[in-house]
Amino acid sequence: MKKILLLEDDKTLGEGLLEKLSQSYHVDWAQNLKKAQSLIAENQFDLAILDVNLPDGSGFDIADQLKNSSCQFVFLTAQADAESRLKGFELGAQEFIPKPFFIKELMIRVAHVLEIHTPKLEVKLKDRIIRFEDMSIQHDKGNIEYPPLTDMKVLKFLVEKAPHAVSRDEIFDAIWGADKTPNLRTVDNIVVRLRTVLGDEGEDRIRSIRGVGYQWINNMEGQHE
Repeated sequence: MKKILLLEDDKTLGEGLLEKLSQSYHVDWAQNLKKAQSLIAENQFDLAILDVNLPDGSGFDIADQLKNSSCQFVFLTAQADAESRLKGFELGAQEFIPKPFFIKELMIRVAHVLEIHTPKLEVKLKDRIIRFEDMSIQHDKGNIEYPPLTDMKVLKFLVEKAPHAVSRDEIFDAIWGADKTPNLRTVDNIVVRLRTVLGDEGEDRIRSIRGVGYQWINNMEGQHE
């Protein structure tokens, strides 16, 4: 799951954004510059959503800190004059969204920024190549399979979480959402299908961890981003 830093000092707006964004992403919320800097030092974020006017400084300072990292950032601020927008884009902002704003528009822009800056992941097995860019599995003889999209999303989640094992609950929440009532046998059935489609390496690559869930074993040199 993608990690987002939300830097917003307005408590009501911050709580609303946290609730909405957390439906799709892991979100850490900072209400001031000091907390944001602490979170950045301790975590690797995929995206930062930055306010400019803060009680202890400016969101531009965070942008300056992030501009040479892999973390993309967008501004969400009432300070949207031409000079501020230019400064934001010069620092490397992907978007500069003025307040007030439509939450649906923000979600679309956030998803777009994350999509275009997500490395295209593929995994090479002994006789197959898993390509998450188009959610396909190519066999060494050239034929290409397109397993059910949900199955491929589960596989991608396992690969991204490796070498950590993940529980059935974690998989269910990541793929279907925390607001859905889990049917954990659904996860088990998908794993059975994935092991089949991965051929001889299926059982070795997706291991059952007793009392935990499942773990992707990345024990070959063929994984590339």
